[in-house]
Amino acid sequence: MADKPKKGFERVDTYEQEAITGLKEQFKNILTYVGEDPEREGLLKTPERAAKAMQYLTQGYEQDGAEILRSAMFEEEHKQMVLVKNIEVYSMCEHHMLPFFGKAHIAYIPNGQIVGLSKIPRVVDVFARRLQVQERLTHQVRDCIQETINPLGVAVVIEAQHMCMQMRGVQKQNSVTTTSAFTGEFLKEATRQEFISLISSHLK
Repeated sequence: MADKPKKGFERVDTYEQEAITGLKEQFKNILTYVGEDPEREGLLKTPERAAKAMQYLTQGYEQDGAEILRSAMFEEEHKQMVLVKNIEVYSMCEHHMLPFFGKAHIAYIPNGQIVGLSKIPRVVDVFARRLQVQERLTHQVRDCIQETINPLGVAVVIEAQHMCMQMRGVQKQNSVTTTSAFTGEFLKEATRQEFISLISSHLK
């Protein structure tokens, strides 16, 4: 009996074609205005690649963080802090359309409902994959969790490096921006300090 042929990897990407077409033309114009030749061999497919990359990096506009959380909510009487730290964050600065990236640390204290742990990083992605400022991103993640699962409190800290500061402007290569937002129990000094202590520890 002959072996069945192995099925190879098949990548399937879905894009909104009208947007891709429009973005492709704009990126082609950008190449021309910066002094490049968009018909040069190495750049022939660059406008389409850039268009698809931009649509991917801004897909958060089409996603609903609350819906993601509601898809995995469970009744549970646990009332101690739930912390997910070192969540990778990749976003785009709305002022220069350059990346900023870093880590998010998120905690909440349940009030009869918990949420699947993987949904918290997904909520971060929903808001990060838009044109953003770090301050707004921090508050949007906090508010989404607070309004959807109604915990006793939410804490969000984001630490990020901004390419608009490192590649241009002041060109400070080692600068890190930290933003925070708290609700409920995390407005109390003791609870907030416990959270800060946990995200600062190196426990695996």
